[in-house]
Amino acid sequence: MHEMVTTEMNPMKHLAIGKVVINMAIGKSGEPLEKAKTVLKSLVSMNPSERGAKMTVREFGIRQGEPIAVMATLRREEANEFLRRSLQAIGNRLSSSAFDENGNFSFGLKEHIELPGVRYDPELGIFGMNINVSIVRPGYRVALRRRKRSRIGPSHRVKAAEAAEFMKEKFGVEVV
Repeated sequence: MHEMVTTEMNPMKHLAIGKVVINMAIGKSGEPLEKAKTVLKSLVSMNPSERGAKMTVREFGIRQGEPIAVMATLRREEANEFLRRSLQAIGNRLSSSAFDENGNFSFGLKEHIELPGVRYDPELGIFGMNINVSIVRPGYRVALRRRKRSRIGPSHRVKAAEAAEFMKEKFGVEVV
């Protein structure tokens, strides 16, 4: 007879932070975008990538493909460290509506100087940012790999309640 394995014992059921994506949408190219790029580079110690406009908006003077935002993707320990700092900036509280049905969550900062240890530089200014966090289980790679791609079954997907509980345990976050 096979013995039933509980979820606490099953190593494939453990949750982890897959990636943290930081997005600063400036809305125009040129000098403000370069300043935002400098700020993001100082926050995450990596080169951020530029993101172009999806469509032309004449009222705002934006052309399709024109760079209007910068973003950076963090993984592993660097992602955990940045997430801890950014959660401190919002008082370790997340709204339950911040979680989606796949266990990912997002929140925003109005000013980057809210992060602990960041000082205001009058030459650069103040920028807001969106922080998107993906929570994964071991085995999620099968859905992302190039060769022999496969689906993740419904019992293995992360649910919003599981993600909220994981954030409470690992990061001490209060979900309201």
